[in-house]
Amino acid sequence: MRFQLEVLVHRGPVLESRHELEAVLCDAAGTPLARTARPGLVTTFRSSAKPFQLLPLVERGHADRLGLRDEELAVMAASHTGSPRHLELVRGVLDRLGLGPEHLACGYHDPEDAGSLAEIRSGAAPRSPLYNNCSGKHAGMLALCRAEGWPLEGYFRPQHPLQQTILRTIAEVCDLVPESIPIAIDGCSLVVFALPLQVMARAYATLAVAARASGGDARTQALGRIARAMTSHPRVVEGGARVSTAIMEATAGRLLAKGGAEGLQLVALTDRAQGLAIKCVDGAQRAVGPATFAVLEHLEALSDAEQQGLAAVRRTVLRNAAGLEVGQVTAELRATAVA
Repeated sequence: MRFQLEVLVHRGPVLESRHELEAVLCDAAGTPLARTARPGLVTTFRSSAKPFQLLPLVERGHADRLGLRDEELAVMAASHTGSPRHLELVRGVLDRLGLGPEHLACGYHDPEDAGSLAEIRSGAAPRSPLYNNCSGKHAGMLALCRAEGWPLEGYFRPQHPLQQTILRTIAEVCDLVPESIPIAIDGCSLVVFALPLQVMARAYATLAVAARASGGDARTQALGRIARAMTSHPRVVEGGARVSTAIMEATAGRLLAKGGAEGLQLVALTDRAQGLAIKCVDGAQRAVGPATFAVLEHLEALSDAEQQGLAAVRRTVLRNAAGLEVGQVTAELRATAVA
């Protein structure tokens, strides 16, 4: 199944901008089942890699030994909004390790949560790396360092045993050799991995299989636990008003969704054991929601009720500074002939 995917931005009746997207749906063997022209487009995995960056902590039994709850695992796989609940969860993990926010290498950025941002701007709360959307991931990595006896210093550097372990884990899940994966530095100072979209989709198909598995080896069980933690706590994973949150809530966790910066979206279709990867080529985040809805609709992966529940994702309204509706962002998907 081949298709073309674009997202159109209209201001009134005028077509103002156009975003090109690539997408691919795969099974756990990596077989492309539906795709645009470039399923092999290489881009960075960004925050969509978080379930797999968390995997060694769970797979090696450390999550159980630390008594981590599913909500705490969810925040370790999160790109959160810095809400009070997110901060409470991350702080709780650090307290259990005898560590503090100063040990997080992610740095500070303004939280998306309006209440938290107001507190910081008023001086009622200090700036802290806890507000960084990746602070939960960093806390989970510090937990793995403590459990394995690795030094905390420099845990974010590519040569650190932690990052080398995660690189090997990503490679194994994707059926690649570590040396074949180009790496760079993410926005939160950690290693980020460059992979073809088709490989990312395969990884999420593996996650989808694990989410429904009742047994299996240690890796399958660990991935299943991570998947279920994420779908059970979608607002911990991405907060409100996010595409991934809306998808997981509208489908009651049947679909697991995790976004990444620069216009990346991954979805695990747990009932079909398939993974979907979508990338806006120019990195525009505004294109992700309408595009993801259009592909899921095209794949007949949403019920009528689920489509209604995702109406705000299907069409994004553009408003000006006075709050007036001045345009919309919508996706256009066209089936194409197979060459």
